[in-house]
Parts: sequence; structure tokens; C-alpha cells
Amino acid sequence: MNFIKTATLATGMFALIATRCLADSTVDRTQLPIPDVEPKGYTELDVRNVEPPEPYKALKPPEGAPNVIVFLLDDVGFGQSTLFGGLVEMPTLDAIAEQGLVYNRFHTTAVCSATRTALLTGRNHHQNNMGSIAETATAFPGNTGMRPNYIAALPKILRYNGYKTAMFGKNHEIPPWQTGPAGDQTLWPSQVGFEKFYGFFGGETDQFQPVLVDGVTRIKTPRTEGYHFTTDMANQTIDWLNLQHSYNADRPFFVYFAPGAAHAPHHAPKEWIDKYKGKFDMGWDALRKEVFERQKKLGVIPKDTILPPMPDGVARWSSLTSDEKKIFTRQMEVYAGYLAHTDHEIGRVVDSLKKTGEFDNTLIFYIVGDNGASAEGNRNGSFNSLAFYNGIEEDPKFILDNLDKLGSEDSFGHYAKGWAIAGDTPFVWMKGTASDFGGSRNGMAVSWPDGIKKDKNVIRDQWTHVVDIAPTVLDVAKLPEPKEVDGVKQIPMAGKSFVASFNQPNAESKHKVQYFELGGNRAIYKDGWFARVIHWPLWEDTKKFSTLQDDKWELFDITKDFSLANNVADKYPDKLKEMQKLFDQEAFDNHVYPIDDRTLERMNAEIAGRPDAMFGKKTLTLYSGAKGIPENSFLNIKNKSFDLTAKISTDNVKDTNGVIIAQGGNFAGWSLYVKNGVPTFEYNWLGYEYTPITSKSPLKQGDNEIVVKFRYDENGKGGKGNNAGLGKGGNAYLYLNGNLVGEKFIPNTIASLYSLDDGVGVGEDEGGAVSKAYKAPFIFNQDIESVTTSIVD
Repeated sequence: MNFIKTATLATGMFALIATRCLADSTVDRTQLPIPDVEPKGYTELDVRNVEPPEPYKALKPPEGAPNVIVFLLDDVGFGQSTLFGGLVEMPTLDAIAEQGLVYNRFHTTAVCSATRTALLTGRNHHQNNMGSIAETATAFPGNTGMRPNYIAALPKILRYNGYKTAMFGKNHEIPPWQTGPAGDQTLWPSQVGFEKFYGFFGGETDQFQPVLVDGVTRIKTPRTEGYHFTTDMANQTIDWLNLQHSYNADRPFFVYFAPGAAHAPHHAPKEWIDKYKGKFDMGWDALRKEVFERQKKLGVIPKDTILPPMPDGVARWSSLTSDEKKIFTRQMEVYAGYLAHTDHEIGRVVDSLKKTGEFDNTLIFYIVGDNGASAEGNRNGSFNSLAFYNGIEEDPKFILDNLDKLGSEDSFGHYAKGWAIAGDTPFVWMKGTASDFGGSRNGMAVSWPDGIKKDKNVIRDQWTHVVDIAPTVLDVAKLPEPKEVDGVKQIPMAGKSFVASFNQPNAESKHKVQYFELGGNRAIYKDGWFARVIHWPLWEDTKKFSTLQDDKWELFDITKDFSLANNVADKYPDKLKEMQKLFDQEAFDNHVYPIDDRTLERMNAEIAGRPDAMFGKKTLTLYSGAKGIPENSFLNIKNKSFDLTAKISTDNVKDTNGVIIAQGGNFAGWSLYVKNGVPTFEYNWLGYEYTPITSKSPLKQGDNEIVVKFRYDENGKGGKGNNAGLGKGGNAYLYLNGNLVGEKFIPNTIASLYSLDDGVGVGEDEGGAVSKAYKAPFIFNQDIESVTTSIVD
């Protein structure tokens, strides 16, 4: 045997051994992806004379690795579901709990993006650079919005280990400048480990006319009769699961199902809303007491729990007018219908698993909220929840006049803050208040028939946190936490597996220390002690409260005080100092400092100091086909003067129709469109004011230039209720082929945000229609050469 043949034989033997190792439990899975095996080299000319190697076998997880589904709801309080003492019937959640377990000390970060990135990585939100929501990213470490490469997401780890992976619903883990065409998609679902994605980017979407992404492609807004996004995403999930069962039944799957519900806008089929008619007529004060007593009876809170008083900032139900009660009860009926409908759709997904026989070997985490109930509706709630992001307190009369539309596609509503406090029973505060369990404690049910023994004692009170989900999944799959992924050394997960609690009711809590911080509200937990600062309630201006330096710390012994009702800081001053020192250390280690307590102003990239997709541009030219452009990938023309110049051509003036360019949707935005050959520029201020400027003259045959000049009134009064005097009005002028053909004063403009998902489109109005004069998408039926937007100094 010559040297070449000997070397070839040795190489082939190594290849054979390595191939077998890929299917063997001894394979090293700490370095991902697992290194490729160098193929055997051959010197033989004719394939007929060579023994064929073993065929390729895809890497599989270790034997017995289960399927995993995470159901994550949005903006749901601890006490809103019937499982946790509330009035909203959620039979799917109940069934999961009855088959499995209920966790009553599970914690989130108190806000959407931060919780979601922590869930998907097992690292704390500031480690992921997501100290708040993605839209408020800054330049500081801990808040940049860009997850570092030394943190690989759970779906990527699972996919590299042979799992099939998919995500459906809300993706709120991408910084805003990365979601549009100027972004590089490094944090899109397909890049972080999901083979399939169907959903939306940002904090919320219209459930009746969403702006959606399938994979890496923005798709047309579905416009079928009776459409609702939660139903659509359930259908998509079921189809994907059935496909996996058909072709990949020997490989486990990981599914992340994250509906927009029950985040605003509160949208639900009318029949679901009507199921709750009259159920909340008692008001939020009485509801809170009823829920509290029910929670004690169910055992989800200790019987010695104290119900703290509602905060002073919430109006007492008895002080409200009859009209206010009428408005507020309907708001809660809409929310309840929305939440119940979502549970029903989740039930369809669970039923599909039972039909295919996959249910018993599927580990299900049903997490009832990514934070506590939301008080973003402020005192009166809203018909259009975008008002909150623009500093507007909506007039209750406007809501009353449109009450029958609440929950429908003609609304974008949110309930009043009193319902949020009641929904977070037995706690005091709500979403955004990371230092109170009303913001950061959420119910969770866990099911896994093949792995969790049936037990009468279904309640688990181990201290758990959202960062514990990822290590728990790896634990049940018998997979190690990788030390290196894609050539980058990984930092350890902050979370701890709670698998031991599955079959040991009294298992020790492995999660010993956890910090909380959001907008200055901060806290630290250690071994049953909880120290905190309530820096400011979500609905109040931070200027009304103490500075960060003057904040007063509180201390609670939560082994005896489930609801944080008894501040013992004066009794244990040394313990408080110890906890404050621990917070400082955790804050330093996790890039929490410096703390940023700014609120709505961080929505503006220029103020926040984060990257902007326009990179300082003052002019942007778009061409036909430019669609689905998020707000942060377009020139920021809010609170400024600007020009629009559109160059179009038509061969049939009277039949020329459609949108040339539009930004936003039916609840805020502007649109330049043509109807029957006549151009119009229209500004929609939160659905309250529509200001159309229609040309006195029609287009001409052939080429046309349409120009809009808006001049912001710097010295005018701020729009109604706007913060810091922003959102002022201005004069708008419409020119056609060099001639002034219309002008009007626009009284109010959008100060902070047109939409969280409905962006800019050339040639059509995606999502909701900005103007009531047409029906979306109102596609332009002639030629658009270009549309140039320019900021005017």
C-alpha cells in the first residue's frame, strides 16, 4: 500500500468515525455550529469500484429531547385571567395548568422588548443592550438596542443542535433603524435562528389590517372579510406544525408564539367582546377586591396576603360620572374579549398537537404577559392609543361619541389606567414599574405530559424569571450551554434552570439574585428580600417626582409579604444598605448605569442619540416600488418644515387615481394622493382632525410635478396637550406644475410617532388608510418617476 492509498484510507476512516459521532451522544455541542468533517479523498477514477460512504445524516438533538412551545401574551396583568383570580375566561390556559403546573412567582422585566430579548437569550435585558423598548434605544451600553454577538439566541442554539424552529407574531427585539431597507437584518428572526417567521416588527400592530413580514419579505396587508391577525397567525402556526409532523416527525421543534394581544390596539371580533357585556359594571375598585379574595381561595397567593390601597393617581369608581362609567366598562369589555379570543386561538394550536400525537412530548410554557397590565391609556383610556405616544390626553366625549366602534377596525383603543391597577391585583403598580410586581410578576402555566408527573399540588412558588426559560429548555433537551457560537466566545447565561421544580414541589429556587430597572424604577432581589425605588408611575411626568439621586429606597421581606404591602426599611437599615450595595454591583456588571429616566423624548432618535437610518440626510428620494419603510428609516419630518416633490406621468387624466406617497395609517399620518385626476395632500392628526388640501386644477396629460411645502409654526402654540410644546401646526401649500393650487393651515401635527408599524409607501397606502377619502391600499394606477422629501431649515 503506497503512501497516497494509506493516507486516503486513514482519512476515510476518520470521516466515518466523525460521521458516526454526529449521531452519537458524545459529540461536543459546546461549539456551534458543530465543525464540519473533512470529506474523504479518493484516487479511484470509476465510482463503481469504490465502496460508497454512509449517506449524510442530519444532526439530531440528544435522544428524548422534547418539542417546545412558548406562548407569550402581551400586556396582561397577574390578576386578569380566571386561573389567577380574574374574570377573563381562558380555558386553554386553565387546561394547560390542570395538566401541568402553575408558577405564581415568575417575573419579567416590566416592558415588551426587554422581556422578549431576555426570554430568547437567557441573559438580562441590559446585557442584551435592551434596557427599555427598542424604539427608545440610546448610545449607551445596556441601551443600544443591538444584541452583541457574544449572546446567541436560544433558537440558534437549538437549530444548530437539530431542532426545527419557527416564530409567529410580535417581534420587538430589533432596533428601529434595522427594521427597514437601510438595515442589515442581522437581528431579524431568520438571522437569530428561526427557520420560519410570520409576524410584525415593533410594539404593536392593527389586528384587522396589520403590516406583516413573512421570512424577510414584507407582504401585502391581508384584507379578507372577517380577518383578525391572531387567527391568521394561529392558522400559520398550525400549518407549519402539520408540515413538520409530515416531514420531520423524527426531529423536535421549537415554536415561539407571541401574539400582539393584549397590547393596544384592543381589537377583537364583536361576538367575543359582547360575551363580557355587563361583567365589569362593578368598576375597578370592587373588581380588585373580588379578584383578591378569589386569588386567596384559589391558592395563587398566600391567605395572609395584604391588599395594598390603590395609588392616589387613580380615580375612585364612585367619583366618576355615569358617562365615564359607561366608557370605562366598555373599554374593559373590549379588552376581556380580546384576551379571551387570543386564548381560544392558542387552544386551536394546542388541539393541533393533540391531533398529530405531539402534545404529550411537547413542553409548553404559557406565559401570561411580557409585563403587567398597561396603564398607557392614562385616566380616560383612549379611542386612539397613539395619542399616548404623542403626549395627548384624549377627550372622553370623543370616546363616548364613538363608543360603539371600540374594539372594531375603526378604533385603536386602550382602556383606562384603573383597569390596569385592578388587573395587577394584588399589587399596586403596572407595566413599566419594574420595581413593583404589578409590572414585573406574571402568571405562567407549564405543561409536559411526558416529563411532568401528574400531581394534585400544581402550584409552584419557586422564584423564577424570564431569563430562566432558555436554560430550562436546554436542560430538558440535554443540551449544554454553548461556549462558542459562530466563532464568538459566549458569555454565560444569567438564568437558571427550574426543571427540578417540575416534579419536586419543594425544590429549592436556584435563582438567588435578580436586579430590575426600567426608566429609573429599580429594585434588587436576593433570597427573599426585595429592595426598591418607585421613581415614577408610568402615567406621570418624571419632573413631578424626585431626582434619581434623591429617590427613597424601600425594603420588603417577601417571604412574609407577597404583595409588597409592608415597607420594613426603617426596621432593617443594615439589610437595606446591603441590598443597595448589591444593586450597585449588579447594575455595574449588567451595564445598567447610567440610568436614563427620560420618557417620550427617547422616541425621537435625535434626542435619544441613537443611530438613525438616514445618517444625517436632509433629503431622501424614493422611487416606485419603495414600500414598507418604517418610520425610523424615513426622514424625521416631525416638528419641522419640509417639502415633498413628486414627479409623475399620466396618459389618462380623469382616470388617474391612487396614492403617490403616504406615511402612517388611519389613526395618524399624511398622504399625497390623486382622485379622478385631482391631487390632494391630507394630514391626519390622530383621527381627530383631517386637513385635506385639494388642487384647484387637475393634472395635465403627460408629465406632472406636484409639490407640497409645509412650514412649521415655530412660534405657535403646541398642539392640544402636547409635551414640551411639540406638535405645533403650520401652513401647507400645494403646487401643481409650478402653480399654487391650494393652501391651508394645519392646526396640529404629530409630535413623536405616526405609527409603530405602519410606515411609508410609494404608490400605495399600506396598512390602514390615512384618509377617509379612499380605501387602502389605493394603488396608484399611473407612473411615478420619483418622490423627494426634504427637510427645510
